[in-house]
Amino acid sequence: MAMESYIEEKRITAAVTDVRWERIFLYVDVRLEFKSEREREGELCFYAVDAMYYSPTMFQVIGVTDDVYHLKLNVTNGGENVCVPSGEYRILICRDDCKMAECETDTSILEKMQDFSRTFLYSMRNRAYTVTFFVEEETDTLPFRFCVLSAAKSDISFPSKKTLRGKIQLLDSIKVTWGSSKNIIRKIYAFYSGLYASGRKRTILFMSEQNDTIASNLKAVSDRMKERGMEKDYRILYSARSAASSPQSVMSWISLVKKVAQSGIIFLDDHAPIFDWLKLPEDTKLIQLWHAGAGFKASGYSRWGHVGAPPAASCHRQYSFGIAGSKEIAPFFSEVWGINDEQVLPTGMPRMDEYLDEAYRKEKTAQLHEAYPICKGKKVMLFAPTYRGKGKRFAYYPYERIDFEGLYDACGDEYVVLFKMHPWVKGKTPIDKKYKDKFQDVGKYPNINDLFYITDLLVTDYSSNIFEYSLMRKPMLFYAYDRIQYSFSRGFHRDYEEAAPGKVCYTFAELLEAFRKKDFEFEKVERYIELHFDYIDSHASDRVIDWIALGQLPEEIVEDLERVRQRNAHRKALDFLPEGYVRDYKLGCAVKEGEET
Repeated sequence: MAMESYIEEKRITAAVTDVRWERIFLYVDVRLEFKSEREREGELCFYAVDAMYYSPTMFQVIGVTDDVYHLKLNVTNGGENVCVPSGEYRILICRDDCKMAECETDTSILEKMQDFSRTFLYSMRNRAYTVTFFVEEETDTLPFRFCVLSAAKSDISFPSKKTLRGKIQLLDSIKVTWGSSKNIIRKIYAFYSGLYASGRKRTILFMSEQNDTIASNLKAVSDRMKERGMEKDYRILYSARSAASSPQSVMSWISLVKKVAQSGIIFLDDHAPIFDWLKLPEDTKLIQLWHAGAGFKASGYSRWGHVGAPPAASCHRQYSFGIAGSKEIAPFFSEVWGINDEQVLPTGMPRMDEYLDEAYRKEKTAQLHEAYPICKGKKVMLFAPTYRGKGKRFAYYPYERIDFEGLYDACGDEYVVLFKMHPWVKGKTPIDKKYKDKFQDVGKYPNINDLFYITDLLVTDYSSNIFEYSLMRKPMLFYAYDRIQYSFSRGFHRDYEEAAPGKVCYTFAELLEAFRKKDFEFEKVERYIELHFDYIDSHASDRVIDWIALGQLPEEIVEDLERVRQRNAHRKALDFLPEGYVRDYKLGCAVKEGEET
């Protein structure tokens, strides 16, 4: 779509006055000056335009203060679930498909331009995604530019003559590339995909690459499908492996690939590394039913640049949808997965259907009092923090951070304490014999949600278990002795103290004092519930089935998704090429007519 340009008329002039970062979000402030009051009328759009005058993304306007427009851009998702591509960019301001202004650089930030740059390391720090800022040279003005570059580790030594050994290494490299196990699996998948293409629409796969069993949200949805008799109309398959942490046999890989190829809908419970490199066809929907309700700790793309963050193209990019507890918190999940907010559906957590069932609650409460007689006639503190360490293999909890004797004394005759460590933390909590009458390890109990029924006070840190527990409307305490270190290594979606639905303590002495005084800041629980739950019922599994499996999305969600599709289509249809310029594909930029190579 050809565009009119009023840039030369200077109806609007624009200058970037500030640049800053928050995790993967780039914030840019642009001060506008209007030639007349008439020029203020109408919506303005801010496009990132590359050297070929295409726009792969646009900035979101998040506010205006005294003609300063506050812009926001997620560099890991420019709107179509991919990183902003490598290239050099200018910011063009448009109204009604007319180019109104190009952003210049305010002189107040010239000396700070390099300080605004950011490098995100990933893939074991062997790759980098960089965003740098500069002013275009050899011009009479100060055009604002930023450069995005996706780079890989390279040899910086002087080049040497190619020896026989070097040629052999090259041949070996080619052999590995073309004959690797991943490429073999891709070929097997392609074969099965063609074989089963016609039957995919009616086949659903429940899949975990993190666990050997189908559990949590996957199990809840699967069980509900069976209760509704969907096995008559759909073929339901299962695959559960600990492939993310343990090697798998050849037959296991073939079995998985065959099931994937047959499936039109694949429900996941977490990241599945196979989909980091195995591209699914458009007629297969990949759905993330992640267990986390909404804790604090960042993961996925929200912690890009840290060790363990996903590559630029990953499993997350292939999600058709993910789920959350409410529309309000959808951005926390879309940030993690690198997808659009509109793709995060507020169905609620299916595993909570059982949890909210009153008959189930009564049954489990009786069983727990029988299993743990220490709790009878006492109030129960559940000590349930998340793990420390880099992933499942190295997970631990520093028990030296717990003052067992002080906690024992603080319990008095009123409380007992159950210790439920994260499932990845191996071994039992080291409870001395002299504390056995008030302390008990319940690490082997399979479902922490059941324990919430008999819990009167939850002590945790950054765990997502607060999501389920909040609906008990009981107090919580947060023991965050390593908040600064944890914030640096894992990061938070939001301000920790403000978001925590209870009092935050940074030493165990503070925790004990709050416990003794019953200083829980309990009023924060209700605010947390209001933010995180659109539905408090036992029908989340039905919503997942109806909205996703049966394609019966609510009308407002369909409209939101269509609005995003149309916005992306419109942006890609715009032609920002200046009059008298042509695109030189050899040079990778636009040049004046007659100067192309």
